Amino acid sequence: MARVIKILLWVVGGFVTLFVVAAVALYVFFDANDFREEISGSVKNRTGRDLVIEGDISLDLFPWLAVSVGKSSLGNAPGFGDDPLASFDKASFSIRLLPVILRQEVVVGAADIEGLRLNLVVNDRGSSNWSDLISEDSPAEAGDSEAATANVDINSIEIIDAVLRYTDHEAGESITLDGLNLKVGRLKSDGSDVPLSASLSFDVQPAGLSGEIDVDTTLAFTAGTGVLQLSKLSVGGSVAGVASIPTKMSLNTDGITVSTNDYQVTSEPFDLTILDMRIAATVQPFSYEDEITPKASIAIDAFSPRTVMRLFDVDPPLTADPGALSRMIVDANAQLTTAAIEMTDVVIKLDDTNFKGTLSVPRVETGFYRFDLVGDSIQLARYMEPAVEPGQAAAAEVVPVEIPADMIRPLNARGKFKIASASLGNIVFENVDVGINSGNGKMRIFPVTAGLFGGSYSGDVRIDVSGRTPSLSLNEKVVDVDLARLVRAMFEQDNVTGTINGTFALSGSGADTSAIQRDLSGNLSLELKDGTYEGVDVWYELRRARALLKGEAAPTPVLPAKTAFSSVRMTGVVAEGVMHSDDLFAELPFMQLTGGGRVDIPTATIDYNMSARVFEKPELVQVATPEEIAAFTKITIPLKITGPLASPSIKPDLEALLRKRVEDEVKNQLKDKLKDLFD
Repeated sequence: MARVIKILLWVVGGFVTLFVVAAVALYVFFDANDFREEISGSVKNRTGRDLVIEGDISLDLFPWLAVSVGKSSLGNAPGFGDDPLASFDKASFSIRLLPVILRQEVVVGAADIEGLRLNLVVNDRGSSNWSDLISEDSPAEAGDSEAATANVDINSIEIIDAVLRYTDHEAGESITLDGLNLKVGRLKSDGSDVPLSASLSFDVQPAGLSGEIDVDTTLAFTAGTGVLQLSKLSVGGSVAGVASIPTKMSLNTDGITVSTNDYQVTSEPFDLTILDMRIAATVQPFSYEDEITPKASIAIDAFSPRTVMRLFDVDPPLTADPGALSRMIVDANAQLTTAAIEMTDVVIKLDDTNFKGTLSVPRVETGFYRFDLVGDSIQLARYMEPAVEPGQAAAAEVVPVEIPADMIRPLNARGKFKIASASLGNIVFENVDVGINSGNGKMRIFPVTAGLFGGSYSGDVRIDVSGRTPSLSLNEKVVDVDLARLVRAMFEQDNVTGTINGTFALSGSGADTSAIQRDLSGNLSLELKDGTYEGVDVWYELRRARALLKGEAAPTPVLPAKTAFSSVRMTGVVAEGVMHSDDLFAELPFMQLTGGGRVDIPTATIDYNMSARVFEKPELVQVATPEEIAAFTKITIPLKITGPLASPSIKPDLEALLRKRVEDEVKNQLKDKLKDLFD
């Protein structure tokens, strides 16, 4: 952009010089139209370019030297095509001769140009089509020249219907200013205020920005010092390409000062309104000699992320709290670079959560959003799907969560954030540390670590939406988590105590969580230690089953009913949403359990067949008769674990017991008969 500004200044200066030279030549030769070839030849000798004057040339003399030139064009440099570097439909210029001759004072009546077409090109080797026209010494470097100290008085400058194109093949960028209309009032080199107004259409590629802009300001220029001042600058218009619909914008500042001698810009604070956001910015002085990289402190007033999403044609998510994603405030120090907007000392307040850190917003299509943020606390449940209303169908009680493929697919982001506390319903994660890497439709959330109910959680989550069907993979681990607090938080039940350890490596495909659950595959392992399961007394159920089989009265239960365990271990293989396991092992004070079965993950139900073997000296001998102990230690007792995972039923398999008893009696009868045959 700095290069474009300097180019425009050089071009304007070049046109003024061209007009002055042409005026002097016409003054000497009187009939300018008879000397088209001489004028074109002179330009050819000095620049190597073809100057074609198609329109008429008119000349007025004393006391004003007024020149008017019709349609004309200046040829391009070799290797840059046949299109002219510059052309115009009509240009006029008038200047008083005596002040120039007697007092080195430039008094211009009017400088007008209609239909200007300026075509600036940088090729893929970095060469430009204007560099051969510009002197090595800039006007600022020629500070001792008479031109630098001459007084300038221009009654008006007007540019009508101009088109300026800048194409940089080396950088892959292009800027087009179309329909440019500029009007400047009386401009004097003594620093007098001059009203200025402009309107233009613009198109910036590959950024994809276009729109229409109106500018109003007051400017002042002081000769010698090279200082240009813009006061009460107001810019307004509409910009397309930022959001899904053209966006109104406005920019206001009390003043901008440009020092053309050292290419420095200073300004008063800016007030920008765009995308329904109001942004206040204080910009530090910066140079426009090379790349423009200003620094600024910015403050974005409270705005609604939901409203911004709609502007980008994104439907805001339905959330349990309708007020979620409704208020956001941002403060930061920012620096504009060629690749990104780099922000430090960032303070973000999203609803009731505060974040601090750094943030980088890309300015190029291949760039990444980068962030490093630390937050205080967040209630994640506010941002989840709304709860099902009472009375709705049971099938709708669990609403599948759709994988946000349209949001993930274009997202290029890398960063990490830490949160002191994150609550998901009654589940509280502490000291959460999350890393995110997203690009090309693939998102990896890793590492993920957090404290969880006295233990820890770690995970590696991958979401792939690059194909037709989204896929999700989980590699998670929990260590020494308080089982009682976990079950209470997840199922609102107080029927389990102990600690849990587990690993889960699962993957599945589908458009939402329900479809992914049905497609899950992988493996898992679990271990429960030193706890109790309340609501079921396995020992009592065994005694009651024995009494039922023998036709005896049921024993008196010990209340409250519960079963203690020292260890429960298992591994499982998951296929199509169903976990199969054949190595479940549980150690209770009075028995060991082994067996296998299945867990249907989408329906969260369990169906296990277990075999129990009672120890010869169980710890609960005080609540059992010697006959019961003798009976139980002689056999392997079948058990059934069925029902919902949150509260399964654990009972002896009476059908299997009866079948075993019948089989034993038949075997005994056969033995007796065989014995009689051989006796």
